[in-house]
Amino acid sequence: MNKKLESAVGKFIEVQQHLRAHRSHWLVTGAAGFIGSNLVEALLRLGQKVTGLDNFATGHQHNLDQVRELVGSAAWSNFTFIRGDIRVPADCARAVASADYVLHEAALGSVSRSMEDPITTNDTNVTGFLNMLVAARDAKVKRFVYAASSSTYGDHPALPKVEDEIGSPLSPYAITKYVNELYAEVFGRCYGTQTIGLRYFNVFGPRQDPDGAYAAVIPQWIAALIKNKPLFINGDGETSRDFCYIDNVVQANLLAALADDPEASNQVYNVALNERTSLNQLHAMMCELLAEQFPHVRDHQPQYAPFRAGDVRHSQADISKAIKLLGFAPTHRIGEGMRQAMAWYIRNLTYNN
Repeated sequence: MNKKLESAVGKFIEVQQHLRAHRSHWLVTGAAGFIGSNLVEALLRLGQKVTGLDNFATGHQHNLDQVRELVGSAAWSNFTFIRGDIRVPADCARAVASADYVLHEAALGSVSRSMEDPITTNDTNVTGFLNMLVAARDAKVKRFVYAASSSTYGDHPALPKVEDEIGSPLSPYAITKYVNELYAEVFGRCYGTQTIGLRYFNVFGPRQDPDGAYAAVIPQWIAALIKNKPLFINGDGETSRDFCYIDNVVQANLLAALADDPEASNQVYNVALNERTSLNQLHAMMCELLAEQFPHVRDHQPQYAPFRAGDVRHSQADISKAIKLLGFAPTHRIGEGMRQAMAWYIRNLTYNN
């Protein structure tokens, strides 16, 4: 491990120790979703007071039920849930009241969904985002950390992706996430709001929904393999992504919220591994991990479909900025993350439906 990463590991340990010793009030939007529920879990385990906001458009009550079971009744007593919609300013204001930090995860993800319904994607991801920024400004929160996206890089060909070099957007979804960054920058300049955007690259892990037309590739494929159903790969399978395990994303959020370097605020950061895994490699990895318990996957062959409109060919993140200014130190490579997540996937996806 190089010196920069050693220092970063120490930084996250310091942040965890600080949180255990000092209770703050956090708002997590999209709290019933995949990333949001993992953030709620981590904060409650660290003794924090947490308010969750969700309208259940893509989140699920069973995610919150799992968190409650995992953290125990004492920690759960520090959690308050508000069923509300970020498109409604009053809901945003009610949720953010008395919060010290905001972790804004609520959004409508999926490039393909945005291609089919750009208006709803814009309403949620742009109007909803602006509503939350205004509420956070008015409540004078210490910092507003939000989910940005690697889709912002658009058609820029360079690899790895560096934060200040982006291309033209390839989907309505990508436009909405870039607009988020512009609004956050303006609120910093005009109102002094402290914001940090985290450009996620293909996050995966427990509580990621395998169902629905817009399910992420990893849980969708695992469900198909377990149930011995057809598995479709868009394109030739050589499309590659920088897959990032959820624990790395949780770490980045907590570091961003508590970053004390004056240069760290009002910035955007890549959150990934600076690695590329092709879809064919991903399929092979899943089959290997599942083969012992599900022998039928040993000879599984995927089916190849046309390339999907709006998708980029390759994605890989330069994470040096996050290491330097946030102290980011990814703890899970894709193989480690897949092994840790697989038990949850098997337990929750086997024999469903």
